[in-house]
Amino acid sequence: MNVNKLKGKIVENGLTVGELANQIGMDRSTLYRKISNDGDSLTIKDVNLICKVLKLTKEEAMSIFFNQFVA
Repeated sequence: MNVNKLKGKIVENGLTVGELANQIGMDRSTLYRKISNDGDSLTIKDVNLICKVLKLTKEEAMSIFFNQFVA
């Protein structure tokens, strides 16, 4: 996961990580932990909710959440 891109999109939307967590129904500390863990523990449901709140395009979502090549 590209944490810097995600944080940039959060700021672009005028939100903080805490506000985003509130909007997707997650505790702020839980979202911080998931993001600081390079997104390893984000579920597909989490990603879908984040994409919806941040109004991410498919391309933006792919570049943020799936930036690593699969062998």
